[in-house]
Amino acid sequence: METPADTTVSASTLDAAVANEARPESARELDANRKPAEVLAFFGLEDGDDAVDVISGGGYWAEILVRAVGENGSVTALEPEQFYDEKAWSALSEREPRIAVERYPFESFTPGPDRFDFAIMNLNYHDVYWESEQFGVPRSEPQEFLAQLFAAMKPGGVVGVIDHAGKEGDTRAIVDETHRIAPSVVRTDFEAAGFVLEDASSMLANPEDDYDTSVFDPAIRGKTDRFMMKFVKPAE
Repeated sequence: METPADTTVSASTLDAAVANEARPESARELDANRKPAEVLAFFGLEDGDDAVDVISGGGYWAEILVRAVGENGSVTALEPEQFYDEKAWSALSEREPRIAVERYPFESFTPGPDRFDFAIMNLNYHDVYWESEQFGVPRSEPQEFLAQLFAAMKPGGVVGVIDHAGKEGDTRAIVDETHRIAPSVVRTDFEAAGFVLEDASSMLANPEDDYDTSVFDPAIRGKTDRFMMKFVKPAE
């Protein structure tokens, strides 16, 4: 009988997915800072997982995941219409046609029930608290977003969250000013939605980071203090 350890993606497979030379240089330059193989090992990605990259951006994680989950797995990239880059996604789809790209209005996140074994949210959960007239992002409600994410995960499914650490206080104001979020807010939100915090890691921490500084400030961009949390949807 298989145990969970038997199905966890091997270190060699993760390393090979990251080393894929077809990945663009702009993505590969982020690897040293993001530590993708180590991160996916910590979150416990399994062979054959139906995985999803939530608010995928340029598809950085989706492109690694599709090589890691194997032929029996699948990868979906959920990308808000407001952020969708036609040129970038066309190029990615040519490189990795197995990635299913689903576009949706940022404020209408409805991926559907019982779809995914594994999800990753990289540096973007804070955006659920963000509003931007410039980018056409209206106010969203975190509780509604997480209710949809909870429904989309299969029982026992894992959601790995990475985000820029921020101060306690008015979360929407902090996000608007710095694009950071307090770890306690993320934990409280996810647990209120029904997820269980299984583990956390300081792998991407930077104790010298100043939480009053915007993550886009050149002095800290790419080097922020980031927290990692592994949430699980309880098995039925």
